[in-house]
Amino acid sequence: MQVTPTIDSAPASPMDKWAVQLRKGCLELAILGCLWPQKLYGLEILRTLESGSDLVLSAGTVYPLLARLKAEGLLESEWVEADAGHPRKYYRLTSAGRNRAREMAQMWSRFSTSLHDLLSPLLKEDV
Repeated sequence: MQVTPTIDSAPASPMDKWAVQLRKGCLELAILGCLWPQKLYGLEILRTLESGSDLVLSAGTVYPLLARLKAEGLLESEWVEADAGHPRKYYRLTSAGRNRAREMAQMWSRFSTSLHDLLSPLLKEDV
């Protein structure tokens, strides 16, 4: 069984360190992508990242990033009373956030396609 290192865990090997850095580099785009279709509260963002990608994070990683994205004008938030329990802070993309998400997704698509083309011979080789 292969264990996927999380962004929050201490990397054990050079490959683990590289994998963590790769995930960190994609985290902002992943959060913007989570919020593209709808507003979500923090725990929903964490669950969406975990179920929809290979990103396993703690709240201590996500919430500071949400605060930074909000400070940059890419997100807005509102407190919403819950039927049961405490109020939840919901995040949604602003117009600027939607533009940034679209630009980042386009850049990611170009980058990942070119990298895939470069690496495809390596993936065909017998290991």
